[in-house]
Amino acid sequence: MRTCDLLIKDSSVLISAETLREHTDIVINAGRIEEAGAGLWKKYRASETINGKGKLFMPGLIDSHVHTGQQLLKGFVLDAKPIIWTRIMLPFESTLTSEKMRLSAQAAALEMIKSGTTGFIDAGSYFMEDAAAVYAESGLRGALSYSTMDEEGLPESISMSAKEAVKRTDSLYDRFHGKGSLKVYYSLRALNSCTSRLVELESEHARERGTMLQAHMNEYMGEINGIMAREGMRPYEYLEKMQVLDSNFLGAHSLILSDEEKALIKERGVKVCHCPFSNCGKAVPDTPQLLDMGISIGMGTDGAAHGGLSLWNEMKIFRSLMNIYHGVPGSNPKIMPAETIFRMVLEGGAAALYEEDSLGRLESGYKADIISINMDQPHLCPTGNKLHTLLECVNAGDVADMIVGGRLIMKDREVLSMDEEKILYESGKYMESVNK
Repeated sequence: MRTCDLLIKDSSVLISAETLREHTDIVINAGRIEEAGAGLWKKYRASETINGKGKLFMPGLIDSHVHTGQQLLKGFVLDAKPIIWTRIMLPFESTLTSEKMRLSAQAAALEMIKSGTTGFIDAGSYFMEDAAAVYAESGLRGALSYSTMDEEGLPESISMSAKEAVKRTDSLYDRFHGKGSLKVYYSLRALNSCTSRLVELESEHARERGTMLQAHMNEYMGEINGIMAREGMRPYEYLEKMQVLDSNFLGAHSLILSDEEKALIKERGVKVCHCPFSNCGKAVPDTPQLLDMGISIGMGTDGAAHGGLSLWNEMKIFRSLMNIYHGVPGSNPKIMPAETIFRMVLEGGAAALYEEDSLGRLESGYKADIISINMDQPHLCPTGNKLHTLLECVNAGDVADMIVGGRLIMKDREVLSMDEEKILYESGKYMESVNK
């Protein structure tokens, strides 16, 4: 018999966004999937075996836009008066400390593990070295950025020049890019708050290092109008003029797009990401058209301040939003089928994480980032279509196991890579201090 590190035996398996197989085994070796098929347990002797009965194994979810630095803002944003960025989020992040960021990252990592999110792209904040150290220990796969803005008038604690801003990301890159399952991206935090010199430097350094550049793009009209007033053109047109746009650019949100901007995104191979719950207060994206154009789209939570880190919630919201806004007017109830939404989260997320053809599927050669769902529960069983039930009925609490890069980091809801009890205790103590 051949040997392997881990064998998942006799389970329902979502091989890809559109392919589900029953009574399937998964063989994992050296962090990757060696085989997935029926009866493989007869060919392999495993160091560890997981009984898949009553479970459904699938690729881990990928959050294409999260804010670690806002994890401690959960519950403070809903129903708040606009503009929450300037009234709540920016002031809060300007008060971050090393200790607060460490706790924020621990709470975020724990929530993602328990929710089935194996990979993430962080939009950038401060004290990111502390966040990176936590994520490296957690075992999650992720891309981190530094918050980079150089406009005048920012709080003194986060005020910096273009040169200093890019230097901070350089340092983060040198320390953590390639450490464990982590990458480092360059960032334009808020385009209105970035000078052309900073745009130039961030793009140049990202290209030199062969990594991604990400930015918040076309999220609300105030942002678009600000760039138009400053540059005389829309945000994507401005970045095209600056020679920034290519297949290594990730435009978070990308809601309010002109036809010219859509064409630029398509032509340059730009990757975009929607965050349904957060975006609902701003605009509805033209996702069906963008997908028809062949544009790669991921899905994000926009951080815990916008309703938590459950991509299961985001998928449900997104399905409903697409139906009422795009489907109903055209009498098309399948305007956004389950397979398409899973493809966005899995394959769109893999592209956003710079992992095309290595994440998002459970096929030979792909990295072993896998979660399982406990299907033996009243709200999931019986079902006439497991793929549909995953989208309609599964919640974060139904995730049972998590494997990242072949490493088992949660087993039957017990987190193995982090001290859950300690993190919950310290999070509670922090909130007590805030509410005094």
